[in-house]
Amino acid sequence: MTIMKIKVYLFIFFAILLIGCNATGNNKTKSTSNGLPNYELVKDWPQLPNGYILSQVTGVGIDTSQNIFLIHRTGRQWTEPFPDSFISSNTILMLDRQSGKIMNSWGANLFIMPHGLTVDKDNNVWVTDVALHQIFKISYDGKLIMKLGEAKIPGNDSTHFSLPTDVAVAGDGSFYVSDGYGNSRVVKFSKEGKYLFEWGIKGAKPGEFNTPHGIDLDSYGNVFVADRENNRIQKFDARGKFLKEWKNNRAIQLYSLTVDKKSNDVFAIDYLTVNDSLIKGSDIMQFDSTLNVLTRFGRAGLYNGPICRYHDIAVDNDGNIYVGDILGNRIQKFKKVSIR
Repeated sequence: MTIMKIKVYLFIFFAILLIGCNATGNNKTKSTSNGLPNYELVKDWPQLPNGYILSQVTGVGIDTSQNIFLIHRTGRQWTEPFPDSFISSNTILMLDRQSGKIMNSWGANLFIMPHGLTVDKDNNVWVTDVALHQIFKISYDGKLIMKLGEAKIPGNDSTHFSLPTDVAVAGDGSFYVSDGYGNSRVVKFSKEGKYLFEWGIKGAKPGEFNTPHGIDLDSYGNVFVADRENNRIQKFDARGKFLKEWKNNRAIQLYSLTVDKKSNDVFAIDYLTVNDSLIKGSDIMQFDSTLNVLTRFGRAGLYNGPICRYHDIAVDNDGNIYVGDILGNRIQKFKKVSIR
């Protein structure tokens, strides 16, 4: 090969490399080379009444009609020790997914420090409260169906929780609880609320947890856990057998996740600060069922919007993404704008 040809090849190589670097640094939504969906932030969503102010949106869920449920703390901040009084305003909102207008609201005088929210296939709403150390199963219109745990009494046995974070409900009505800040375990209960089994201790090995913060199931009953302080996703079978993990090397915490039951793709959110002071914000990530990264946007680029600290995530039947932001006290919707 002549020196001239080598120079030409080197020029082409570095030109391609430069173009690639510039592309990843661009902060605008555009097509990715893998042909998978791209997402853009929906402006002016939700449409809330004049003067209505959201507080920290800590939980997001979707019912069978694709209405969006969220829980927020209506002016209350996480403080330690926790407040002792119940929140007197409605904490749960049901939004129309197209307009974001409020269709219903309830949840006053039920919670002290609500955390996670899940909507099951029967449209029951499940809520965890870290101050009460309890799990609530509530009907679509706000009537209490089931309550587990002893109010304000933490524990690590079959009848107590310690700052539980989230719930995932199986097709047969049995459910899993990620428990949580105080404990480092996942607990499974029958449909009726009978304790079945648990797994996990505090640690960083497979099957161990350091703040299991979010939990969901795929269509096969496999359990995915957002192991927040270990900054990873762990995948288990329905009995708690460890299958796989994905470790995040671009952030310090992995907050929550959800599974699209049609595709079994996993969507997750993380959070990054530098020196505990400089806020870099969150990314939204999409994985296939074996935890290979398909799409990533937010802090890392391909996103036009404010810096956020995402706490929970949900995906509707059309693949649109909804995330609760506890930094800006809002809920965001990302619309799928292209697909192969």
